[in-house]
Amino acid sequence: MSALNLRARQHLVGRGESAKAAPSTRAAAALRCSAMATKPVVLHLQSLPLEPRAAEDLHSKFENLFIWEQADPAAFLAEKGASIRGVVTGVRPWVNQELLDKLPNVEIVSSNTVGLDKVDVSLCKERGVSVTNTPDVLTDCTADTALALLLACMRQIPAAHQYVCDGRWPKEGDYPVTNKVSGKRVGVVGLGRIGAAIGKRLEGFGCPISYYSRSKKPQYPEYNYYNSVVELARNSDILVVACALEKATTKIINREVLDALGPTGFVVNIARGPVIDEAELVKALVEKRVAGAGLDVFVNEPEVPKELLSMANVVVQPHVGSATYETRNAMANLVVENLVAHFSGKPLLTPV
Repeated sequence: MSALNLRARQHLVGRGESAKAAPSTRAAAALRCSAMATKPVVLHLQSLPLEPRAAEDLHSKFENLFIWEQADPAAFLAEKGASIRGVVTGVRPWVNQELLDKLPNVEIVSSNTVGLDKVDVSLCKERGVSVTNTPDVLTDCTADTALALLLACMRQIPAAHQYVCDGRWPKEGDYPVTNKVSGKRVGVVGLGRIGAAIGKRLEGFGCPISYYSRSKKPQYPEYNYYNSVVELARNSDILVVACALEKATTKIINREVLDALGPTGFVVNIARGPVIDEAELVKALVEKRVAGAGLDVFVNEPEVPKELLSMANVVVQPHVGSATYETRNAMANLVVENLVAHFSGKPLLTPV
């Protein structure tokens, strides 16, 4: 008898099935041992880059089902959904009511992200489903990416590179001058782990740091706090967006904020696409009401507004803020370690 059938059997006994129908103590013990020997079934919504040790753990301790291998995912979930006890997800797949309704026995959602905007955490909690993510291990690389985008868009490094590659330097002369980074006033929207790491790096450029957050952070007395994103933008030359995507932060960077930043201001986004009103940002760049942007994330990934692709003062990336070998391996390892901990009855490493 499968572990699922055993649980159903026990449920019926608990609701009053006669003692005669219940299995004997010895048989029940045998069933429990059989259930324990069965590998937990884990549904993968996104692939993981794994080091050998984590890959061995994943394949030796779990029965793994991969949604992208299924010709008809809906039919597959209808057939296999009740057997699935764990879910691995990432930045694009949704873990919402539609999916959870198809997985009645799921126990844990292990997300290969720090942001959880694609996971209905409240619904998971209501249903007793544990949720884990991958904080800390991606902080450095994401903060590094913010600085890279900032330097790239303000100094127009990709456009200058292309200028040389196209053979224009000998024919047209020197590339136009660009913008200095050092000493500029930086406003960070969201001073969490990543936002703080960005601020720390920009201190090395002699940049005064200000921030907007849900509350003042007493551990950063050297930073100026604004309780309004508009006021933060008005007092910044560079706006770096590093907040989590939530209902309250959706389109938090809107036309009013962009106008407050002004025609000499730059925007960097390494958070999530929808925290910026993308249509308004495109308009502001086209109309030169904002000086430039460095963007790692977009509203309808992998689609990017075509207007952004031909601007020398805009640098775009395909959501690769944490995409280094070291960080992606560490994230994937943490996903597996949380699964192993859950099904071993041990405390989760990074519970949400």
